[in-house]
Amino acid sequence: MDIILILKAIIIGIVEGITEFIPISSTGHMILVGWAIGFEGAFAKMYEVVIQLGAIMAVVVLYWSKIKDSIIDFFIFIFTKGKEGKNGFKFGINVIVASIPMSIVGMLFYSKIKSMFEPEVVIVGFIVGGLLLLLIERLYSNKKCKEDRIDNITFVHAFKIGVFQLLALCPGMSRSASTIMGGWMAGLSTPLAAEFSFFIAIPAMIGTSAKDLLEFDYSIMTQTLWFSLIIGFIVAFIIALIVIKKFITYLKKKPMKVFAVYRVIAGSLLAILVLTNIIKLTV
Repeated sequence: MDIILILKAIIIGIVEGITEFIPISSTGHMILVGWAIGFEGAFAKMYEVVIQLGAIMAVVVLYWSKIKDSIIDFFIFIFTKGKEGKNGFKFGINVIVASIPMSIVGMLFYSKIKSMFEPEVVIVGFIVGGLLLLLIERLYSNKKCKEDRIDNITFVHAFKIGVFQLLALCPGMSRSASTIMGGWMAGLSTPLAAEFSFFIAIPAMIGTSAKDLLEFDYSIMTQTLWFSLIIGFIVAFIIALIVIKKFITYLKKKPMKVFAVYRVIAGSLLAILVLTNIIKLTV
């Protein structure tokens, strides 16, 4: 087995687990770290998709009770013609409504979106996303009467969040940051906006991953590549489990400013290094 390749896969798995649900862009970090350690090529692109699903499984495990009850209530509502299961049905429709903008735009512009997955675009996304996070948090997140119960989210709230999720199609912008900003503008508290972003990540990630996985040439897979894939999935899952819990606890006490500042500083530093030819980005 190629131990170096396995170690690189583990590093990317750790990066994914840490960054998937905090507003600093998991895709952007995987692209940049992958470039830095030489983890590139067809397998690397497929690998990044699979370990994102590993991180999503952490959401399913942590929120399984809510997900299970909502699915059951969804069908109870249908079979009882609205007499029972209203909350679960409403929650399910909210997730669907929030997923519609991403589904439509993703299908129509898939190839163009994939062509943007370059380090240079990530750097711009880091800076622009960080500045937006600072601005929108300042304007909206500290307003009084913020909604803090997930069962009270309306279809309008969900659609606004779904529209903002489109920003995540640009590498470096961050799906988490985009949906949380949408949540703020829709009137949600920061912890609730973050939790709702976890739920709508499930269909978003499955949908965007399906095409890549179906089109991948699995004939290139070796024992080392399969082992790397499995290890990376597990690592991303475990790290994401830890990070989600810590992130929600953090948001109940402190603002998101630290993540925005990190993004702007990291993006600006990388931009300076590239513009001065100290580093050259080639993928």
